Amino acid sequence: MDHWNAIETQPKSTLKALFDAASDRVAQLSFDQSGIYFDFSKTHMDSALLENFQKLAADKGLSDQIEALTNGSVINISEGRAAEHTAERGMGAKTSVENAHLLRNRMQGLVQAIDAGALGDIEYIIHLGIGGSALGPELLLESLKLGDEKYETAVISNIDGSALEPVLERFDAHKTLIVIASKSFTTAETFLNARSVTDWMAEQGVSDPFGKIVSLTAMPETAVEWGVDESRILPFSETVGGRYSLWSSIGFSVALTLGMDVFDDLLAGAATMDQHFKDAPFNQNIPVIAAFCDQYYSQIRGCETRAVFAYDERLKLLPDYLQQLEMESNGKSVTADGKPLDRHSSPIVWGGVGTDVQHAVFQLLHQGTHLVPVELLAVIEPGHSLAAEHHHGLLLNCFAQGAALMTGKKSDDPNRNYPGDRPSVTLLLDDLNGKTLGALIAFYEHRTFVNAMLLGINPFDQFGVELGKEMANALMAGDGNQMDPSTETLKNRAFPA
Repeated sequence: MDHWNAIETQPKSTLKALFDAASDRVAQLSFDQSGIYFDFSKTHMDSALLENFQKLAADKGLSDQIEALTNGSVINISEGRAAEHTAERGMGAKTSVENAHLLRNRMQGLVQAIDAGALGDIEYIIHLGIGGSALGPELLLESLKLGDEKYETAVISNIDGSALEPVLERFDAHKTLIVIASKSFTTAETFLNARSVTDWMAEQGVSDPFGKIVSLTAMPETAVEWGVDESRILPFSETVGGRYSLWSSIGFSVALTLGMDVFDDLLAGAATMDQHFKDAPFNQNIPVIAAFCDQYYSQIRGCETRAVFAYDERLKLLPDYLQQLEMESNGKSVTADGKPLDRHSSPIVWGGVGTDVQHAVFQLLHQGTHLVPVELLAVIEPGHSLAAEHHHGLLLNCFAQGAALMTGKKSDDPNRNYPGDRPSVTLLLDDLNGKTLGALIAFYEHRTFVNAMLLGINPFDQFGVELGKEMANALMAGDGNQMDPSTETLKNRAFPA
């Protein structure tokens, strides 16, 4: 049976009609898991759609795919390997889980040694990476810091010296630790930044800058060749993808800055979501239902984007993190077996922080011609000690936006008419801590995986990242190969002979 056809031909009820038809709609489409309340009731999902999507998922072999993901089978087909980020938090092939535990103990030992002064008086950490080697650690540091950390940590990813220079001006070179995070240990941008930092340390009189480097990599031999002492190399498995690597030694700067107990909580929170994802039936499985909603709006309603708004300043980097997780994973045009994809792939993920966004992009969301599914995130416990009005107002603004998108407001004046019937999902965290953040990120990982399986694509390769790098390297090499006239003109204008 063509399950997509059954989904496509189902009547498109309004949100108001769906609420009117089911007095228990909120209870049916809301779930408590891992300290997070997920409310899907303001989407157009209903029992008929849910049933048809479950049939589609069964037809696509989703249960077997989840089992393959969580038991360490080869699921990254194009690269011939497993995708073992869940093993970092305790679910996977036995040997992989054991290896992850041993490597985490090694990381804990280095954290304890640095805390005890083994590398001298350290007050500052410069974490160098790009992509998943920077986005994950930076999100965690920004979300979970309390302001009383032992170390001041800066995450630098951009090759633009304007990102690095202010940090070098502020930090004391003699009290700085360099953390180089690179899965391959060959990332060009990261190593240009690393050379600039070691040069700065030498200029400031640090006798052995390489003695203040910790490397986080899946290629420890390459790190040794580069000059890092083996005792300060924290490996992780090659089967852990870059955008899924924050759970591995890539999280070292987080464990060092925030404490190993916070990092352990992060893994524990993710593990609870892993177990839910593995065990829950599809009609109660939160990542699965979220993916059903994603596919409905992308394939049936023609939505090309999804907006994520965090009503908590601590989560301001979440949209950036999700952009890589979802668009690098599912931004594909062929299926896993190389055939052209005949449906939309990943939506464009974008977002911002409430309440700032209400005075910017929400005009389009409420009255524009684009239908944009919206995701609203908030935290019940505030992250500050100011007057309660701050947090009270923040939460009520979050809830009001979801209500306004759905309900709208009719007016005889077309300029003041709000059509409503615009979908949103609300994620309400009890508190923002290691466990809830770990569960939240794992939810997004599994949701991304389900979307890929429903489309029949491989979410674990990212060959589309390579072409731009190759052409940039060719330009830098100056090998005489001519590019298009526009590019050559730009290069000559920027670098006149």
